[in-house]
Amino acid sequence: MIRAVVFDVGECLVDETREYGTWADWLEVPRHTFHAMFGAVIAQGRDYREVFQEFRPGFDLYGEREKRAAAGQPETFGEEDLYADVRPALAQLRADGVWLGIAGNQTVRAGRILRELFSDDVDLIGTSDDWGASKPDLEFFKRVAAAVPFDVGEILYVGDRCDNDIRPAREAGMHTALVHRGPWATIQWESPEARELPTFRVKSLLELPVVIGEFNDSAR
Repeated sequence: MIRAVVFDVGECLVDETREYGTWADWLEVPRHTFHAMFGAVIAQGRDYREVFQEFRPGFDLYGEREKRAAAGQPETFGEEDLYADVRPALAQLRADGVWLGIAGNQTVRAGRILRELFSDDVDLIGTSDDWGASKPDLEFFKRVAAAVPFDVGEILYVGDRCDNDIRPAREAGMHTALVHRGPWATIQWESPEARELPTFRVKSLLELPVVIGEFNDSAR
């Protein structure tokens, strides 16, 4: 049975459109051009961080984050950046008695924002900076499993990427749900991995209480 659900952050809970737009502005690149290159890099199966190298070779993402913060333009997100289904989905899962967590590749600053937004709604908030391990490294998912008070086979990890979320979470022994939104899921949705690997494929997080309920009923 599925007793715990752990969510990725970017393009799962948080719509990152605004944030990537601010990166285009920081690079002094037209937003349309930045987004087009972003999609091209993802479609080629490359690391999204290579997008920055296309516009500024030698770009240091960590260093530039610090420069942005010093300039009063830190990376940020808030309630207005959450997908519309996030709050009602969390509320319904909580009402159904499901243990909830959030865990993704995020900075310490992003972790603070997540805690401000979700501390009353979930049981766990963990980030790659907290744990010193990043997806798709299996160590990240081992940290998730260690933090959840159920067997790894009772955890559902929800994400938007086959490469970073679904494949490694499955290898770690978790159930998985691929949500169809954001650039990665849109590009990967019809791929063999996206069709074969996830336990569930959903268009909205509001589908999760239903599919989990049906899954658990069949397991009884």
